[in-house]
Amino acid sequence: MRLPHHRSTLTRQRLARAATGALAGAAGTAAMDAVWYARYRRGGGTQGPLEWELGAAVDSWEDASSPGKVGQRLLRAIWRREPPEHWARTTQTVVHLATGMGWGMAYGVVAGSRERPPWAGGLALGPVAWLTSYATLPLLGVYKPIWEYDAKTLADDLSAHLVFGATTGAVDAVLARLA
Repeated sequence: MRLPHHRSTLTRQRLARAATGALAGAAGTAAMDAVWYARYRRGGGTQGPLEWELGAAVDSWEDASSPGKVGQRLLRAIWRREPPEHWARTTQTVVHLATGMGWGMAYGVVAGSRERPPWAGGLALGPVAWLTSYATLPLLGVYKPIWEYDAKTLADDLSAHLVFGATTGAVDAVLARLA
């Protein structure tokens, strides 16, 4: 069955917006990670940026960050057994990037259907992603409930997510104009 021309055009436009959103989400994730890396270095960290980004210090699931632990649970649910420890580093990196790209895809589709400037929603994207993580990750046993974190931890995390949202929105606006 063929879609009417206007529906297939709309579908192609949404797919294109999802693709540009995914790229924008990857850029937003990189920008957020740059914030975290700068803080890591200011705190005395010595790893180079690529070494840090790819989780060189992650040798087990215990060492993995939240994205790695989510990936561990997903792999465990799929295979019904514990995934190998040496997968922790790669899983952490893949889930982290996939999460940012997923948020970017959703953002791209929504931003493409709105009348306001496409970058404007990026200002809301970061806080939405941040708050969603504090609502869902405790249910997975990855985070504590939000009220158990101190204000500095929450502010540091929120500010990094604000950079994610603003960058994702800005890059998406540029890519949407180019497309």
